[in-house]
Amino acid sequence: MKNVILIILCCVCSSLISLKLYDNFSEAKIEEQDKENYSKLVSDKELILSKDLKRHFTSTTPTNFISAASKSLPAVTSIRTITSTSGSDSVRRQSNSTGSGVIISSDGVIVTNYHVIENYEEIIVMLDDKREYKAKVLGTDTNTDLAILKIEAENLPFILLGNSDSLKVGEWVLAIGNPFRLNSTVTAGIVSAKARNINILESRIGIESFIQTDAAVNPGNSGGALVNTNGELLGINTAILSTSGKYEGFSFAIPSNLVSKVVYDIRQYGAVQRGWLGITISNIDDQKAEALRLSEVKGILVDMVNANTAAADAGLKNADVIIGVNGVQTNTTPEFLEQIARYRPGDEVKLAFIRSSKEMSTTAILRNQLNTTDFIAVRKDKDLVDLGFELRDMDSNEKSRLAKDGVIVVTIKESSKIDKTNMDPGFIITSINNKEVSNVDELIAELDKTTGRVYLEGYYENYPGKYPYTFYK
Repeated sequence: MKNVILIILCCVCSSLISLKLYDNFSEAKIEEQDKENYSKLVSDKELILSKDLKRHFTSTTPTNFISAASKSLPAVTSIRTITSTSGSDSVRRQSNSTGSGVIISSDGVIVTNYHVIENYEEIIVMLDDKREYKAKVLGTDTNTDLAILKIEAENLPFILLGNSDSLKVGEWVLAIGNPFRLNSTVTAGIVSAKARNINILESRIGIESFIQTDAAVNPGNSGGALVNTNGELLGINTAILSTSGKYEGFSFAIPSNLVSKVVYDIRQYGAVQRGWLGITISNIDDQKAEALRLSEVKGILVDMVNANTAAADAGLKNADVIIGVNGVQTNTTPEFLEQIARYRPGDEVKLAFIRSSKEMSTTAILRNQLNTTDFIAVRKDKDLVDLGFELRDMDSNEKSRLAKDGVIVVTIKESSKIDKTNMDPGFIITSINNKEVSNVDELIAELDKTTGRVYLEGYYENYPGKYPYTFYK
């Protein structure tokens, strides 16, 4: 009997010692994890053994932003534009505007907003270490409010482009820029929403699918970086919603996946190559969903399919409801436009849609605005806009039909140097200063080398003979 009691006492003591050791070990382990910014999900058994349940329910400690900020800050620049203006007294004055930019390559390629450098005459970029450079514009895209700049420098710090599709609502992000000319300012917030359309882009075909955050963004932050806690670029800060003109908790950024496409196109082709389906669309609301017998209020209603377009060839019809592009759900118009904007003429996209309450799919081959699969875009380079016209290359159909190379004049600005020559839109430029040109790049290169008199020669498709035009730079 004594042996039995002794054995029981030994077992109880051993259990108590084991519980104490386990509890101490558990607390030490949790404290160690807390220091490393991890939270521990514990099992029911561990909860029963613990004397302090709250300790096990400690939430994730605040995210440490130091690493992300230190990696990103050196790659965010201040941008100052200088513009000359004429007052009522005919005296030329200079006005300055400021914004931010993000270095995305070690050789000095910088992304910013188009509205930051709009109407510029000179662009000055100041790095985080206070070095200053004059920047040239590689290209712009008013439909996304983006501009790509280049400074002549090497071995610069840069931010890696991240995957904006991976962002989740509620995720921590940092906004880095130069608000109110306060260089290298970092603010933190969370992702409040995705695929926001706030109707700020004036272009009829503007693409708004913004990341909404509550990170503080103010005048001067435009063009700056929105980064995640890994220091990866997830967006370009672009706009705020405010009744006072100052930050009120709503800021918006262009998604990095859209930014990367614009950057690639401009560097590779000189202009953004945008694919078109050839449809007019609208959002699905409750009334439309009921009329179409949809199970959910989401998707893109096809209001009209234009004849002989990519959508028509793919078999889309009026009243179809598009719900996905290449496996990505498109519940709203901004989501749909963002997905299509990532593709180029000639790309195939798989469209999921609902017709007569049945889910279906089809494949469309995107086209350009001229309804061909060529890489064609209207060039709006500053040198061209300053002279007063916009140009584009000929597409394959035009080259075949006309049997001549040339550059097509798309628009002419009233009262500009080009307008004063009496040139009309549709003119096809074949030579500049008696040197033949077959594309816009060749024409711009020749323009850059020319001072003084410029002599253009070409023809109109429906009129015989050659037409000469002269102006002075």
